[in-house]
Amino acid sequence: MNVIFRYLYFAGKYNYWFMMIDINLLLALGGVYKNVAAGEMIFMEGSRCNFYYQLVSGKVNWININEDGKEYLQSVVEPGECFGELPLFDGEPYAATAIAQEDSLIIKLHQATFHQMLVDHPDIHGQFSKLLAQRLRFKFFMLRELLNNHPEDRISSLIKYLQDTNHNICTTCGKVKLTRQQIANMTCLRVETVIRAMRQMHDRGEIRILKGKVYCGNMTPIIPAKCAG
Repeated sequence: MNVIFRYLYFAGKYNYWFMMIDINLLLALGGVYKNVAAGEMIFMEGSRCNFYYQLVSGKVNWININEDGKEYLQSVVEPGECFGELPLFDGEPYAATAIAQEDSLIIKLHQATFHQMLVDHPDIHGQFSKLLAQRLRFKFFMLRELLNNHPEDRISSLIKYLQDTNHNICTTCGKVKLTRQQIANMTCLRVETVIRAMRQMHDRGEIRILKGKVYCGNMTPIIPAKCAG
C-alpha cells in the first residue's frame, strides 16, 4: 500500500473516513505537532483556514453551534483522520468548529505547502476527492434521516452507516464510540429520547447495552476491559 497515504482496512472493506497522510511526509514538508487540551478550540466556524490538520492521538468534535448554543455534531474525529479540510479546496471560511474532546495531539501543515503537496503528489489529490465525496454522501444521508420522525429509525440508520464505513465503531467488539449525548447531537434528538429509544432497541435485540456501553446488535460484545476499542 502506498506509503504516502493509506486507508484503514477492516473486515474486507476500507474506512473511507480515514485517510492518513504519512506523518514523515508532513514533517518533511514543514508540518509541526501541536498539543491541544480537552475543551480547547482548534478553529472556529467562519474563521479563515490557514492549515491542514490531521489528528495523531485523542479525539476532536467537529460541530456547529446555533444562536441558542445548541450543538449539532458533524463528526467525532479519530486518530489518523484529517478534519477541516474543505476550506483548503474552496478558499471559504471554516464551515464548522473543531474542539478537542480530550487531550489530543495534532499535526498541521500550512495551506500553501499543502497545495504544493497536492501538485507534487496527484495520487493524494485523487484520494482527497474520494474522501470529500464520501463525507458529502454522509451529509445527504443525515439530511434524509432527519426527515424521519421515528427516533429508533434515526439511531438505527446512523449506527448501521457508521458500522458500514468503520467509523466511530470498534471493529473488534462492535462498541459504538459515541455517547448518547453525541448521538443526540448528530440526530437532532433530545438525549432523553435517545436513551429511551436505545433501551427499546436493546429490548428488541437491535443493539446490545452492556455495562452502559452500546454495541452493534449483530456483533458479540466482549468484556470492554479486554478490548482496545
